[in-house]
Amino acid sequence: MNRSLAIVLLSATALAGFAAAQAKDAKPAPKASAPTAPAAAPATKPAYGTFGFDEAGMDRSVKPGDSFYNYASGAWTKNTPIPADKSNYGAFNILSDLSEARTRGILDGQLKDPSSKIGMAYSTYLDRPAIDAKGFAPIKPMLARIKGATKKSYSALIGELARDGVGAPIAGGVGQDDKNPNAYVFGIYQSGLGLPDRDYYLSTDAKLAASKAGYEAHIARMFTLAGEPNGAARAKAIVDFETAIAKVSWTRIDSRDATKTYNKMTVAQLQALAPGIDFPALFTAGGAKGVTEVVVAQPSAVAEISKLVAAAPIGVLQDQLIFKALGNFADVLPKAIDDERFAFYGTTLAGTPQQEERWKRGVRFTSQSLEDEVSKLYVAKYFPPETKAAADKLVKNIISAMDTRIDKLEWMAPETKVKAHAKLAAFVPKIGYPDRWKDYSGLKIVAGDAFGNNVRANQFQTDYQTAKLGKPVERWEWGMTPMEVNAYANFGMVEIVFPAAILQPPFFDPAADPAVNYGGIGAVIGHELSHHFDDQGAKYDATGTLSDWWTPADVKNFTALTGKVVAQYDAYEPLPGMHVKGALTLGENMADLAGLTVAYDAYKKSLNGAEAPVIDGFTGDQRFYLGWAQVWRRSYREATLRQRLLTDPHSPSEQRASIVRNMDPWYGAFQPKPGETLYLAPADRLKVW
Repeated sequence: MNRSLAIVLLSATALAGFAAAQAKDAKPAPKASAPTAPAAAPATKPAYGTFGFDEAGMDRSVKPGDSFYNYASGAWTKNTPIPADKSNYGAFNILSDLSEARTRGILDGQLKDPSSKIGMAYSTYLDRPAIDAKGFAPIKPMLARIKGATKKSYSALIGELARDGVGAPIAGGVGQDDKNPNAYVFGIYQSGLGLPDRDYYLSTDAKLAASKAGYEAHIARMFTLAGEPNGAARAKAIVDFETAIAKVSWTRIDSRDATKTYNKMTVAQLQALAPGIDFPALFTAGGAKGVTEVVVAQPSAVAEISKLVAAAPIGVLQDQLIFKALGNFADVLPKAIDDERFAFYGTTLAGTPQQEERWKRGVRFTSQSLEDEVSKLYVAKYFPPETKAAADKLVKNIISAMDTRIDKLEWMAPETKVKAHAKLAAFVPKIGYPDRWKDYSGLKIVAGDAFGNNVRANQFQTDYQTAKLGKPVERWEWGMTPMEVNAYANFGMVEIVFPAAILQPPFFDPAADPAVNYGGIGAVIGHELSHHFDDQGAKYDATGTLSDWWTPADVKNFTALTGKVVAQYDAYEPLPGMHVKGALTLGENMADLAGLTVAYDAYKKSLNGAEAPVIDGFTGDQRFYLGWAQVWRRSYREATLRQRLLTDPHSPSEQRASIVRNMDPWYGAFQPKPGETLYLAPADRLKVW
């Protein structure tokens, strides 16, 4: 199953629902209507500084060779506190806040229309007094179904609940088949952990152990708030059960391997592998009738989890589902339980002092439930054709530079280069927004029923995904909304996708100096493009098929180079005793390395042989690399950084900015000296692309 969304900021997360789509591409049925966008005059002045870079945010007392990140953004970091409702803060958050505020304006406008499904969903979510007045009444029928489960009916129950939006020890979903990209297939995954990673259960690290203890206490409080007796004992049993699951779960490093995680089998073979779960009953109850074959991502884990399910007392299985149901719907249940969930997941695990205002969460709920209904209003107001045209041109220039660079690769065989060129030629760039919108007429939104709206939105999206089985692949679909500040590469679709919201300063500013744009959005484009040739993306050919299209010598040469990338990042220690996981972050680090390299080539080519002007004392090359550093401005709360080091396939922002230490032109631009922290001798600089 194609799980290859490689996203700039956040990688595709593990699927938590029975038929959750890869990343967030669970979409309602399509309606063929073309989006429109208004004409708007481009800005005449850059949003940042005089040429698109915030010079005031620099710390010129820092040598570029000691910390390029702090040289470029040290003053900004010192002078910009993390807002109380955020776990981290940087360029992405600034644009996300802008996107949320703009979307709020759109939704507020819809409140005036009594026939607007958007307005009804948003206003109902915002009505906290009405939600509190209902108490736990809306969720009681769901909890009663859970409490009535037997070992025999458990498998069907988790299928039903996953359609509602409640996770279980096994997860699944419909996605593109990695070895047959013109078809959909049902994927099965390990699941069942309430903490962010298996290390939280198994590590002897004091802070992780404290988080585990805090998790158990949190479960107990959730039971008590919901009126459930014996919360402490039940919480301990859940944590013990999940600890057993953690022990048999694959690591994130193994789970990112496209080859290891493609294990196709019939449902009968799956049943034989994991007899502790009745998969036909699960599929039927979840609405995925007629499933005959599946791709199992982590076979040994699925087998062992099924044994744990078979051995567990029904009460423990019920309690885990009760806890997950309360947590997944906490925002549409009484405020006390919503606050408790945030206190643990927001404050204890991420260090965030304050929960977001209700309207921000309402914007997110409405935008996720009625994605394209909101999206088409957003792009009509905030994404002018001129921005799309300028971004299209940049993408073409980056692809051209990548095409040229393929011929320069010493480690790739000539016959493989021919295939690499063919893959590049097959690329489908998607800029701004989809060229079709979807129809949400089948989604029922009821005024005053916040809980029901949430459940029905989950069911609607799940049903749409499962209905794809046996149908042609919908290649026009997007895995993100235009309002999201992000981008991704999809290996099976052979595409790179850039939502409207990321095509803004500091990433992209039509009024900025081209060097800054090439170092910003140009490198991001190169990043996504190069994902298709990273240690996992390179396993997919020009048709998006998982296949062996490199020679054995190519693979050997490439592996030797990627080993050096892993070693360089393993050496970084963002927190005392906690290093970057080079093997986990390999794909993203390689994409940063290749993306910045290719973007530099494209920038130089855009000059047509002329010398770039000096602006405010900065050369073109200096402005290019400063543009790169500026987009990675980010401060983290310690708890968040710890969690990311364990779970995030992206390196922290300072290390992402530091990729420049491998670029020969950066040395010419900033003259770092031997002995400075980032300095690498020419022979030690990473050269993959």
